[in-house]
Amino acid sequence: MSADERRESVVRAAMEEFGRGGYYGTSTETIAKRVGVSQPYLFRLFPGKRAIFLAAAERCVEDTIRMFVEATEGLEGEAALHAMAEAYTTAIVEQPSRLMMQMQMFLAVAAAEEEGDREFGAAVRAGWMRLWDTVDLPLGACVKNTTEFMAYGMLINTLVAMGFPRGHRVWEGLDTLPFERETGEPDA
Repeated sequence: MSADERRESVVRAAMEEFGRGGYYGTSTETIAKRVGVSQPYLFRLFPGKRAIFLAAAERCVEDTIRMFVEATEGLEGEAALHAMAEAYTTAIVEQPSRLMMQMQMFLAVAAAEEEGDREFGAAVRAGWMRLWDTVDLPLGACVKNTTEFMAYGMLINTLVAMGFPRGHRVWEGLDTLPFERETGEPDA
């Protein structure tokens, strides 16, 4: 395997392991074992645990961005909103490691900033802003629609992470996503 292929293996393994154990609860040894490399080799690929986590966070965001771009190809407005919602809901159910990595990213930023480390959060926030912009454009660059879409997504993250099955009553309000047309009025 080339170094690039090995780095890719490390990033994928790190998403799984950090998603499960978080930044502080996951050792680089665990990631190295999952990939089948030694820890010294792992540190030839990445300068440290933080770099591995940030690479995994970046991949998580980029995978989500790619999914939204593919879902909205040729669509805009309400059709794009529903396509992204469906793609995201399917992805986090079928790929729970993506959801768990997202949740761990938010926790890691909060913990780092509590310790005065704003650089860590800046890297994760930059990814979030790329994600925001990816969603915003097909929704007509309407901050209200984008905010509501992202808010619904965070609620869905929480419900799935807590194990509420799709048919549970807490999902009832998520059956219809609001969408505001250029007139400023929600669809009827």
